Amino acid sequence: MSTAPLDRNLTPADDPSPKGSLAPGLLLRHSDDPRVRRYASAFADVMEMRANPPVVAQYLDHHEGWFRRCAAPMSVHPLGKRGYALTLGTFGNFGFEVEPTIGLELLPQDQGLYRILTMPQPGGDSNLEGLYDVEFNASLQLEQSHDADGTSNNPQPQTLVRWELDLSVWIRLPGVITLLPEGLVQSSGDHLLRQIVRQISRRLTWKVQEDFHGSHDLECPPRRSAQF
Repeated sequence: MSTAPLDRNLTPADDPSPKGSLAPGLLLRHSDDPRVRRYASAFADVMEMRANPPVVAQYLDHHEGWFRRCAAPMSVHPLGKRGYALTLGTFGNFGFEVEPTIGLELLPQDQGLYRILTMPQPGGDSNLEGLYDVEFNASLQLEQSHDADGTSNNPQPQTLVRWELDLSVWIRLPGVITLLPEGLVQSSGDHLLRQIVRQISRRLTWKVQEDFHGSHDLECPPRRSAQF
């Protein structure tokens, strides 16, 4: 994980590192430290692709091209053949800010199902393992469909890509923040994370749609509001 500048008003007693930090390699999600807060959000959407499933699958299979293009302006760096280090953007709560960079692995498709999971980052900063932890779990399911108006006369090939994401972030907050009402700390963090997830996910689906249709010289469907 990488971080944005932290709250400069922290006192040594509030500083969560190194005292109380987890041993290297031990995930923060398993910590019983009362300063650790878990924020979670889910997102779902549907991408309309004006091509048959095999054409869409061939495009998604070659993620080394579209993933880096469509994730921009988020920073992306390759990790092996199927992994990427992705910087999500700044996440803040009560003046405490982090800029999480997570490792993602794009698994090969399984009968039209693609999954994107969190993976370890080689050479990561062990000093930060006790401060932040992220679990990213996404899936893309291909479904055969017909043209948008549902007519049977010369229907246009169309594939629906159902995109779902579950994201959890564990953060060890400064002790001063834990003096606030727990419900306020939790609800404000959950709300902010939902906004970030929705913005990133919706932008990513739009860019994948545009990139696919542009690379196949097809007319891109109009943007639609997220279904969830």
